[in-house]
Amino acid sequence: MTVSWSTYAQLQAPQVFYGESPFDLSAVATGYSVTYPTSRVYDNHVKITGLKANTKYWYRVAYQNCPGCAYRATDTFVTAREPGDDAPFSVAVVIDLGLMGRDGLSTAVGPLGGSKAAQNPLGPRDLNTIQNLLQYKDTFEFIAHWGDIAYADYFIKESWQGYFGNDSLIPNMTAVVDGYNSLLEQYYDQMTPLTSSKPYMVGPGNHEANCDNGGTTDADHNITYTTSICTQGQTNFTGYINHFRMPSDESGGQGNFWYSFDYGLAHFITLDSETDLPVGFQSPDGPGGTDAGANNGPFGYPNEQYEWLEKDLAGVDRDKTPWIIVGLHRPWYIGITGSDVCVACQQAFEPLFIKYGVDLYMQGHVYERNKPVANFTIDPAGLNNPTAPWSIVNGAAGHYDGLDSFDTSPPYAEVAIDTAYGWSLLTFHNKTHLTHEFISSANGTILDSATLYKKHNH
Repeated sequence: MTVSWSTYAQLQAPQVFYGESPFDLSAVATGYSVTYPTSRVYDNHVKITGLKANTKYWYRVAYQNCPGCAYRATDTFVTAREPGDDAPFSVAVVIDLGLMGRDGLSTAVGPLGGSKAAQNPLGPRDLNTIQNLLQYKDTFEFIAHWGDIAYADYFIKESWQGYFGNDSLIPNMTAVVDGYNSLLEQYYDQMTPLTSSKPYMVGPGNHEANCDNGGTTDADHNITYTTSICTQGQTNFTGYINHFRMPSDESGGQGNFWYSFDYGLAHFITLDSETDLPVGFQSPDGPGGTDAGANNGPFGYPNEQYEWLEKDLAGVDRDKTPWIIVGLHRPWYIGITGSDVCVACQQAFEPLFIKYGVDLYMQGHVYERNKPVANFTIDPAGLNNPTAPWSIVNGAAGHYDGLDSFDTSPPYAEVAIDTAYGWSLLTFHNKTHLTHEFISSANGTILDSATLYKKHNH
């Protein structure tokens, strides 16, 4: 278990005190503190080893550079289940989740209104996704967030759309740096009541790449902002790299970009759809990619992610962990045309998903539950022991810009919802049954539900 937190001052030896009782935190682990150009904080990471499986621990972190000084209040976490533990469990999945409140998604649409308004504002009595997750946090054991975290790169867009006031001009580079950092820090603060007690497993999305992903144009002032406005520290996934510590060392992966872990009856894999596609495939956010100004990565040697994925899939013990779940950001089976569709990702990854019997993979940008499909061919078995992987797209968690709208209805789409914010609850009942539920963030109702049956005769 790695505990991470941010401080405005560097800690020479960040420490976590922990134990199996709130009255005995005598065990201590020490880590390190990192920062990067333009960051206003230091990210502290402490890895705790030797813990018991599926056990509740109490812990607290030191905010100062000396033992006994200014401790944070005690929090708790529960360690992962042993591989093969056949008890039912649930996981929360969010994708495309941004800052909530006055500087993000709220009931407001910006004072300038009209075409400059954020789309799909919250209703006056609606909960947002973070609030709803807090209400239901006892129903899931960890959170998987596969890309587009915080949407701090919307600071420029929000500024010229008048969301921060009627003066929409961005005065200087300092405003960009501080504005981006402010949104990022606010988001992490909003998530802390969840992530201080629930493991938060993340993957990269396009909005982590830089301070203005894809660029934006202020038509009123005839200004086009591109990634050239981003200073050192706000490019090449730098903030994402420094803020998190995923189990790539333990799984032979690469940083926070691709890694895997076992949990109970499932083997979870996180992939990078933004950079590091195999040789011959154009990475969307890599050099020369489809996103405007893309010039990120690579983070591994040529073909490293692909080779790692095949080795990882081939090594899964399907007796202990019969379920294989993959999370990555960019979708390919989706009822939206244009750059949201990652054909290169499909061509690179889907053959391995089919070859090794991946059960479910989840992606972002909208909500669409698909039928099991392979190579654009719908599996006639449906959810009754299909051989094709099951694809669910759920990028409806919410952010300043609202929800994308569907412009086509492909034959493989079972359910498509573009009018409600929500998150996914995956419940692993046993070795053969897995249920996916799409939960409304506004009120907690179940908007869509389906159960997959797999014999898992591997």
